[in-house]
Amino acid sequence: MFTLEELDAAAALVHRHMAPTPQYSWPLINRELGIETWVKHENHTPTGAFKVRGGITFIDWLKRTQPQARGICTATRGNHGQSQARAATAAGLKAKIYVPEGNSPEKNAAMSAFGAEVIVFGRDFDEARLEAVRVAEAEGLAIVPPFHRELVRGVATYAHELFSAQPDLDTVYVPIGCGSGICAVIAVRDAMGLKTSIVGVVSTEAQAAKLSVEAGELVETESARTFADGMAVRVPVKEAFEIYATGAARIVAVNDDEVAEAIRTYFRCSHNVAEGAGAAPLAALMQEKERMQGKRVGVILCGGNIDTGKFITVMQGGTPEP
Repeated sequence: MFTLEELDAAAALVHRHMAPTPQYSWPLINRELGIETWVKHENHTPTGAFKVRGGITFIDWLKRTQPQARGICTATRGNHGQSQARAATAAGLKAKIYVPEGNSPEKNAAMSAFGAEVIVFGRDFDEARLEAVRVAEAEGLAIVPPFHRELVRGVATYAHELFSAQPDLDTVYVPIGCGSGICAVIAVRDAMGLKTSIVGVVSTEAQAAKLSVEAGELVETESARTFADGMAVRVPVKEAFEIYATGAARIVAVNDDEVAEAIRTYFRCSHNVAEGAGAAPLAALMQEKERMQGKRVGVILCGGNIDTGKFITVMQGGTPEP
């Protein structure tokens, strides 16, 4: 998907706007799992999530290829929207962002603070996405899709950092929403010629990616009700599916109780805050810890933007409602 030169160029661009994030192996996590585990801390970016990287590369590409563009329109559950709002506003562009009903109030507030006009529409992400496409066409705004080569090229810079620091990982667990994260990790693994197995992670309540891989064709689900909103996608993205269907070793499903326990584990063992999708890779590793004994494993903590109320519920031993 990318050459090493393309990845190096993306990293140079992204690192002009943000520092690389760390990858740490936390002794308490290792002791609890009995596995040497490396956490890629994408909760340490300027927006608290990995998506910020794709915003940098996408808006740079948009300004170069569509200099007449006066603004963007997109849909999000929050982290993609923060990324686009931050990069678009910095480039002097308008940012119109659609979110579904019941979306995270704190993510909505963050998008607004980064300069976006936030509009609530639809029952879920997929309905908001269709409205964003309609409005972009009607108002002459550039649509930012949930999956695009330039988004993935930016996101790939975190995998480039991780594999450059730890090239001999046996397995890396990556959450799947629309697929930019897992496709980026697969692309970097392949470009660097590594043998690392990539395991996708979905919610048991949003299994579109897993069901699609098992069926060998795109499968939509009727709902995607999980408090891990970064994975709450009903409709898989075809371009992403074509990459992870062959590039991933397998896809694991974790339920909301397992995700909540992984959030507690992160805080107890490293004092890092993880949102639902950010904790899902660790939840999957905890589910498969017997299988992973003796291996060096990476988990992507893709974001830490969990609402205060939900975090309190988790830390009191509960599981938040979707």
